[in-house]
Amino acid sequence: MTTMTNASVREFKMPDVGEGLTEAEILKWYVQPGDTVTDGQVVCEVETAKAAVELPIPYDGVVRELHFPEGTTVDVGTSIIAVDVAGGAAPAPQEEAPAPTEEPAEPEEQPVARQPVLVGYGVATSSTRRRPRKTPAPGTAAQPELNGHGAPAVSQERPLAKPPVRKLAKDLGVDLTTVTPTGPDGIITREDVHAAVAPPAPQEAAPAAAAPAAAPAAPVSYDTARETRIPVKGVRKATAAAMVGSAFTAPHVTEFVTVDVTRTMKLVEELKQDKEFTGLRVNPLLLIAKALLVAIRRNPEINASWDEAAQEIVVKHYVNLGIAAATPRGLIVPNIKDAHAKTLPQLAESLGELVSTAREGKTSPSAMQAGTVTITNVGVFGVDTGTPILNPGESAILAVGAIKPQPWVHKGKVKPRQVTTLALSFDHRLVDGELGSKVLADVAAVLEQPKRLITWA
Repeated sequence: MTTMTNASVREFKMPDVGEGLTEAEILKWYVQPGDTVTDGQVVCEVETAKAAVELPIPYDGVVRELHFPEGTTVDVGTSIIAVDVAGGAAPAPQEEAPAPTEEPAEPEEQPVARQPVLVGYGVATSSTRRRPRKTPAPGTAAQPELNGHGAPAVSQERPLAKPPVRKLAKDLGVDLTTVTPTGPDGIITREDVHAAVAPPAPQEAAPAAAAPAAAPAAPVSYDTARETRIPVKGVRKATAAAMVGSAFTAPHVTEFVTVDVTRTMKLVEELKQDKEFTGLRVNPLLLIAKALLVAIRRNPEINASWDEAAQEIVVKHYVNLGIAAATPRGLIVPNIKDAHAKTLPQLAESLGELVSTAREGKTSPSAMQAGTVTITNVGVFGVDTGTPILNPGESAILAVGAIKPQPWVHKGKVKPRQVTTLALSFDHRLVDGELGSKVLADVAAVLEQPKRLITWA
């Protein structure tokens, strides 16, 4: 990455587009050097630990340089693009000046003017320059430093490498102190890291003259024809960390109930023909969501969270209903804000927007924050049910299994009925067996007799 020094050049830094995010991967650039940009124009798409987000530029100008290529993970607060706000043409790339042969006077730290930032930047307003590395004069051999015993001292200097190269080394499990640098001034390049993990070229056997010295251990490698390794990052990395934290923090209890939903399925078909639902997504999940909202209204203590620091149970008087969605980037749980206050058509509209946005990969971080209770529909995969893990910060999650014809005792006779299995997991620190059972029983009762939506709501 090259740092621009022209006074008219603004450096746009990677913002924190969520709450406390530390890094983001650049998925796609929408501009190139020489392009004109305007305030608010989207210049790139990045993937955070929560979602894919488009970043707008906060000023007008001409793109001078893109500091990182697509696919690079960049720390929050790091400059990613340089824009000439004076509107000058992009300069031709210049070669780096050779390192000085004598150590120059250490430059004074110059304060950097605060740049226009987006909400949530949280970046420092000043920086310092790196002191130039001293290079020995031509023809003069570098002398090793000696320790107190007259032996060469072991260098403790941190290997030189750019952030993307350090990230690559971390993903590949390469120790940078073992990599031989080939870049200018001893900088480790991406090629150096790849060379460190590449299998050694076959060599002819040398004559067995003397016993060879013990060779260093070769880097761990694997057969690419038989294995595929996928770096864990972005949404998958965040989901994994959240699930581990939830599973080992909240004591989970899961209860199950099998219910006849034949009447619910008939109501779904009737609503599809209702003019009030024209153009809206009407499916069993809509009525299941409404049934859970009714159960929460009847048992409000289920809609709560555990405050470990204050040692308090926080009961929420609103329901932000999360819907687990499988996307190409991994599992995400956006939520419908204030779902408890929505009518059935409004709930149908919100569900449709949530699903469409998630499939397009455009779910915003704010849409996945502040959820209070979640539904996960594993039935779409033909699964009967499961034991869902709580979304962090929530006290309950409802899993819905596949709805399919099964023999059922109905009015004293065995008949084929539409049946499903529900599973409710809850945090046993604040939800006891009685409360969890009441909520699950209420959801089942509404789905078995949908007319209770009118009498209980």
